[in-house]
Amino acid sequence: MQKMMFNDRYGLTYAVIDEIKNNTRRIEGGKQFQLAATAAEDFTYEEATGWIVMCCQGVEIFRHKCRYKVGEIVAVAQSYENAGVDPEYPIEGVQLAKEHAGWRNKMFVSAKLMPYRIRITGVRCERLQGISDEECMKEGVVDVTYFKTGGRPYELFALPGHEYEETFNTPRQAFAALIDKVSGRGTWDRNPWVAVYKFELVK
Repeated sequence: MQKMMFNDRYGLTYAVIDEIKNNTRRIEGGKQFQLAATAAEDFTYEEATGWIVMCCQGVEIFRHKCRYKVGEIVAVAQSYENAGVDPEYPIEGVQLAKEHAGWRNKMFVSAKLMPYRIRITGVRCERLQGISDEECMKEGVVDVTYFKTGGRPYELFALPGHEYEETFNTPRQAFAALIDKVSGRGTWDRNPWVAVYKFELVK
């Protein structure tokens, strides 16, 4: 079983666990991925069957460059401490201690010991800036309209976990700021091809 990591500083792990976030956009495979995705611009999966709906040059390369596949169960990575692992008791025969590298760093945890899992229900490629307002919300952007305005007739949006800080007029503005913080400054402006994973919480 593979694991997928989400940014904790911006509350994205808990947004997945709370079923607020069910989309994620990932730049995968470097230059080869970008070339394959360009050729497979209209590629998508039929969610129910996993079959390729539209086939064109580069689709097979793109499909194999995507780290996660439709139907795959993936662990949501958390540090053992955040996952509620008790260092006094072994889990599935594994004795963990607070000195373990994964105690506070989820890069070093075992996927099979993670309490939450997601199922990949859709995979497609698109340019980063092709995201809609609706999908920005599915990426974890928070609507703080009532919280910030008392219900006045205009909307405001914020980054998850940072609702008391900067606000944005549209979900796209908020997502652009979020992706630059999570993936590096300038990511939104570069507008790279990304693998768009749709998923559902299963545990």
